[in-house]
Amino acid sequence: MREPGGTGLGEALRRVILRGADMNARSELLLYLAARAALVEERILPALADGMLVVADRYALSSLAYQGYGRGIPVAQVAAAVEFATQGLKPDLTILLELGAESRRERFRRRSPDRIESADEDFHDRVRLGYAELGQGDPSIQVVDSSRGVRAVHRAILEILGRVWPETFASGSG
Repeated sequence: MREPGGTGLGEALRRVILRGADMNARSELLLYLAARAALVEERILPALADGMLVVADRYALSSLAYQGYGRGIPVAQVAAAVEFATQGLKPDLTILLELGAESRRERFRRRSPDRIESADEDFHDRVRLGYAELGQGDPSIQVVDSSRGVRAVHRAILEILGRVWPETFASGSG
């Protein structure tokens, strides 16, 4: 599932957040959380109720890193707002694709960056630090070096999925 996005409201908010006018940090957070609340209510909870495995490209950790560490909103406030928006729903696993600053800059040079990607280097450094600190000692957060080739990253992700859900993912296949 795509975030922000995945619902009518989420897609509309995605356009505002990523391509719209500049906004302050709290407005940005609240728009992301409105999109996430719709996604949880309309897509994630029904999928879980049907026994499905849900994969999202972003979730709560992103808000803590981007709006907490990156934008400077107190992380405890971000966490409380996330808790409300998600109805307390937490992922069993988060795979954090880590990318160094130079690799990130190179990827942005190849395409037109959105409003978040266009932020200054200090912002992106704070976000990267946030992810590192948030993931320390949390076994539900697994880090994958995404500077490697696509196939190597794919294999690493499949290995993690195979360890967590061996009945669903054959470890190392793919």
